[in-house]
Amino acid sequence: MNRPKSGRAESGATLLEVLVSVLILSLGMLSLSSMMAFTVQMPKLSGYRATAATIASSHIERIRANRAGFLGGDYSTNSSYDGSFNPIVPQICDYPNCTATSLAMMDDAATKLAARETLPAGGVLTTCDPQPCTANSMGNIWVIWQEPATRAILDPSSSDNCPTAYGNPRPRCLYARFKP
Repeated sequence: MNRPKSGRAESGATLLEVLVSVLILSLGMLSLSSMMAFTVQMPKLSGYRATAATIASSHIERIRANRAGFLGGDYSTNSSYDGSFNPIVPQICDYPNCTATSLAMMDDAATKLAARETLPAGGVLTTCDPQPCTANSMGNIWVIWQEPATRAILDPSSSDNCPTAYGNPRPRCLYARFKP
């Protein structure tokens, strides 16, 4: 018979080895859980950006259909983003009494209403550059919304091209420049 020299046989793991392995396993699971929270949230955040792109594109097409309203400065209105979920009142332009100004007001209200209904605390800001609007002016549009603050992984203060008037919490913005 062969016996170990020390006189005792090893037949399992010690308590210290088990505790170290549990610690390593729990650290791995902790990093996986934070990654899972991030991957669950990313499709929703990219959905907000896709919605904002659709709203901006639609508003640009409305402006191009009413060039006289753009040249009159009727689309350069105050931002509807105020960080709240307050409703936007739609405007109605009844034919044949529509003018370029009333049509621009209706378009602007419809776009702001779409932003408020589809984005969290959504809003829109449209300007022309340089002011006053002329045939050579370029248009600027910002679709602005407030993403949920549950994601500490991404830093919203380091991204997006929002107008400088917005403080904390900084909203998310989609910016587009266009020629009407």
